[in-house]
Amino acid sequence: MKKMIIEKITLGITVVSMVAILSGCGNHKEEWAYSHDPAEPVITLSDNGKCTYKGNEYTYSQDDTFITLKDDKGGTIKMRYQMDGDQMTLYEESTYERYGENTDSVVGVWKQDNGWSYQFLPNGEFAEENIFHGHYSVDEDKSCIKLMYDDPIEDAYLYYALNDNELTVAYPWPMVRVK
Repeated sequence: MKKMIIEKITLGITVVSMVAILSGCGNHKEEWAYSHDPAEPVITLSDNGKCTYKGNEYTYSQDDTFITLKDDKGGTIKMRYQMDGDQMTLYEESTYERYGENTDSVVGVWKQDNGWSYQFLPNGEFAEENIFHGHYSVDEDKSCIKLMYDDPIEDAYLYYALNDNELTVAYPWPMVRVK
């Protein structure tokens, strides 16, 4: 009698555990939002390898430097990130087209169709959206541009790739956990 009760309890625990595992119960998620809009998740990373980024579903892998998203059509998004305690900086890429004379450097005026722009002058000055101004330096070995704003804004480090008349910039967005 005792043995039969123990077997039923063991079977019950096993069945409940299997249902919990198969239904995803206990699946850990990390939700991250832009620090300027902390209530609205931008990216959700789940322990089961699934991810939601800006409303789209992906599978993902992650190392110490990049989060790589894959969609069901074979498309890939590779985003640099950095952790600092409970905060993350996520580098989102966007591409700008050069306006004006072609050079072998980032010097020039760069624009997107949405009106966003950068202007990098030969004297080390820059303008972002023609609103934010300051000085910049370029580390070609690390493919990184350091923006030092005139306004009381923290310096920003942009990773970049230059391809003829296209400048792809990975811009740092401070993220916070959604609670």
